Amino acid sequence: MATRRLSGGEWQKLAVARSFMRTHPLLLVQDEPTASLDAATEHVLFERYLSASRDAARQTGAITVVVSHRFSTVRSADLIVVVGEGRVEEFRHHDELAHQRGAYASMYELQARGYR
Repeated sequence: MATRRLSGGEWQKLAVARSFMRTHPLLLVQDEPTASLDAATEHVLFERYLSASRDAARQTGAITVVVSHRFSTVRSADLIVVVGEGRVEEFRHHDELAHQRGAYASMYELQARGYR
């Protein structure tokens, strides 16, 4: 029998799937849940993840915290919190933060330029 090792992306998918094993968690914390995934898989997974998180919030009041440096991932969040040097620098929805021209807007624009 041949042994097969999982890639970084496969391990990432497994870890994310395991996070959904509990039927009604009140708090779910994901730290860079899509870091090892390709862009297409990241998009599909995050859309499902966002939908499941919002359903859980409506049903049980559950809270989901996603830590990410990918602004394409956090853009859809209900609340974005920008932390710098151990302190909260900004917090709002994407559109509000983008118009404030602060740290979030600068970092978002820098990443977006890389995709243009």
